[in-house]
Amino acid sequence: MTKVDTPGARLRQAVGGATLLVPGAFNALTARLIERAGFHAAYLSGAAFSAGALALPDIGLFTLSELVEEAERIGRRTTLPLIVDADTGFGEAVNVERTIVELEAAGAAAVQLEDQRLPKRCGHLSGKSLVESAEMTTKIRAAAAARRDSSFVILARTDARGVEGFASAVDRAKAYLDAGADWVFPEALETPDEFAKFAAAVKAPLVANMTEFGRSPLLSRDELTQLGYAAALLPVTTLRTAMKAVADALAQIQADGTQRALVPKMQTRQELYDLLDYAGYEARDREYFQGESQS
Repeated sequence: MTKVDTPGARLRQAVGGATLLVPGAFNALTARLIERAGFHAAYLSGAAFSAGALALPDIGLFTLSELVEEAERIGRRTTLPLIVDADTGFGEAVNVERTIVELEAAGAAAVQLEDQRLPKRCGHLSGKSLVESAEMTTKIRAAAAARRDSSFVILARTDARGVEGFASAVDRAKAYLDAGADWVFPEALETPDEFAKFAAAVKAPLVANMTEFGRSPLLSRDELTQLGYAAALLPVTTLRTAMKAVADALAQIQADGTQRALVPKMQTRQELYDLLDYAGYEARDREYFQGESQS
């Protein structure tokens, strides 16, 4: 039976009307900033997790256990529904089954599975190869069967546009929906017209990937709403922005011999404390000690 207030239910309720913008959270503190900024969902990108937490490229090198731990960390520090990028599912159908069980238990609202073959590559690079559509549909069926909450979202990503062509991407998307996927993510569409044609052909909630420096144009929320997309991922935007700022800051410190010129650009001590709810911890600590003195 579907629960009313589950992560999956909250994610589904956030979709409707304007396209839902879903920034990537490369750690729990970033997730808190995303929530504070007024967004209604966050995305745990495999690429951002590989790079930000492990300093590894996005080629399927992290483990399920590492991903589950990160999802749990983010979930404990924010109320936002979290879409988790599980790459190819960490194996065959029975492995996907466990992937869903573990990530749902970790508090994820949705799990994204893709149809690439290992070793996988960034969806906007050449050299990708795909599993057969039938193999992917077995994974989707396993994922749908493994979830305990029927509102938990199975998000099927197809990389077929860059490998087999647009028509294959449409055919695969329809097959994945028939197998039990709830939403579809067509990776690396190349023009606004392709986004429109895909939405016309595939009748399901669609997710657009608005990653920078890729094959897809960076469309606005209004444009994606008109094209019929339920959500848009900004998977590595926060990581790229933060890493550029850190690199620039380190270069300036090296040149100046001090960080003084950077202070106006920094998050202040108080802003960080507010984000961490430092005052709340102090208040509870005082209450605990007061209770001790009264006993």
